Amino acid sequence: MGQASSSCTALASAEISVKVEVGSGSSRWRGVGGGDADLTLGLPDECLAGVFGKLGCHDRNTCSLVCRRWRAVDSKSRQRLVLLARSDVSPFLPALLCRFSSVSVLSLKCSRKIVSIDDLALSRIPTLLASLKKLKLKGCIDVTDEGLHAFSLHRPLLLTKLSFASCGFGAGGLISLISNCPSLQDLTLKRLRKLDAQNVPLSFDHPHRLERLCIKDLHNARLFIPLLAASKTLKALVVCRSSGNWDPLLESLQRGGATSVSEIQMENVQMGDPGLVAISASCPDLEVLYLSRASDCTDDGVSAIANSCRKLRKLHIDAWSRFGSRTIGDDGVLSIATRCSNLQEVVLMGIPVTVGSFNMFASNCPVLERMAICNTDTVGDSELAVIASKFTALKKLCIKNCPISDTGVKAVGEGCPSLVKLKVKRCRGVTQVSVSQLRLQRGSVVVSVDAGSMIFEEGMAMAEEETGTAGGGGGGGGGVEGGGGERTRGGRISRRRSTSTSTNVVCSSRGALLLRSKFENALQLSRRSSSSIHAPR
Repeated sequence: MGQASSSCTALASAEISVKVEVGSGSSRWRGVGGGDADLTLGLPDECLAGVFGKLGCHDRNTCSLVCRRWRAVDSKSRQRLVLLARSDVSPFLPALLCRFSSVSVLSLKCSRKIVSIDDLALSRIPTLLASLKKLKLKGCIDVTDEGLHAFSLHRPLLLTKLSFASCGFGAGGLISLISNCPSLQDLTLKRLRKLDAQNVPLSFDHPHRLERLCIKDLHNARLFIPLLAASKTLKALVVCRSSGNWDPLLESLQRGGATSVSEIQMENVQMGDPGLVAISASCPDLEVLYLSRASDCTDDGVSAIANSCRKLRKLHIDAWSRFGSRTIGDDGVLSIATRCSNLQEVVLMGIPVTVGSFNMFASNCPVLERMAICNTDTVGDSELAVIASKFTALKKLCIKNCPISDTGVKAVGEGCPSLVKLKVKRCRGVTQVSVSQLRLQRGSVVVSVDAGSMIFEEGMAMAEEETGTAGGGGGGGGGVEGGGGERTRGGRISRRRSTSTSTNVVCSSRGALLLRSKFENALQLSRRSSSSIHAPR
């Protein structure tokens, strides 16, 4: 490689202590010899910009106040900018954006209860930031369709990603943006109440170039049917917490024939087997499928996915139903394991998986590396034994809220030769003994037990406190061994057997710390009361 400059070599070889004088117009470094010298003058701007790039937002803002040079380097090298988009910022927005002309990611956030920037301020952004690639607006309720239309008329060539949340525009502004931004590939829409209220479909005269569409907290599914019908290059579709029947929307993909969609995520939406059949018919190259709380899906729809989407790599299924019934069972999982041999990651929640499905995964999916089994009563120690003995390529395993015990954890420790991480959450039968043995047996495996499964050894804690009390002086008990001994009048020690009681507490992660503090306080009170009873008078 090239030869380093002499100034950088001198900086690397010398041991210096830094002293920065803010507000003096320059940065002063006091060297070992005691002389004042601005050593940053010999540091290239590229190196200084690299240092700034490692800092957080607050520290970087502080460094920009040190001297004019640092301010200029920070302004030219900053790539991301987050601004509070209140109305009083609008007059100063051009000056701010002119200072940070190299920004490629701009985020404008405002509370919905405060007046935000207006259409005029938004329309100036493309002319001031020529290198803008990503724009995010949140809570800008005063930005209307006219502002988006004026923004799009500048046709920003590098703009590839747009994200809108809780804004005040509707379908007209979105249509103008998608039509006039030639490089737009990623669009995220979240909580656009005016879009729902207008009830205007997103219609286009010609195909667009969107590759990823994310829809969250919107309540009119049929508005997006023309948008998906015109999406010839769409690769990822994400729909979360949006009401309405989404089967017709997915069937619109099927009308255009085979698509290039490789990722679909449907979370907490109304979708059934017709939607899954449409996905299987129109997405032969599907690689990632997330189904979370899609209450109308059954084994028939999952089997249709397995028959057509043979390139599937990641599968996440949460079979929770609002009516308490399980809609996807072991038959659908078995069909996936039989036909999708390229699976690398499988997450099954609330599905009664059996040994037969695990055997099929082991024999037919040789590259399966990550697996999570959650909220099912059918996965116990025998199923873990199958996983331990046959899943040779498995690297990460997560078991949550399943009836497993120390026997299953021990089997995993003796098997799974490629395992690097084991996560156990909310499993009552697993104790600290098996976890400690696994950590000693497989030192390279990261074993994680969440705070929701806690074990309090009351007898052990009481013994440790009594030992500390006896050994800490006060009472002449310095020679007493153990915490369960009690000195009698004759000087002999009569050992008192302490009963060890274990309490398993299974709860969510949010309440785990609170419960732990409550139990610890209760145990301390019980220990104090017992010590006061046995104290010599």
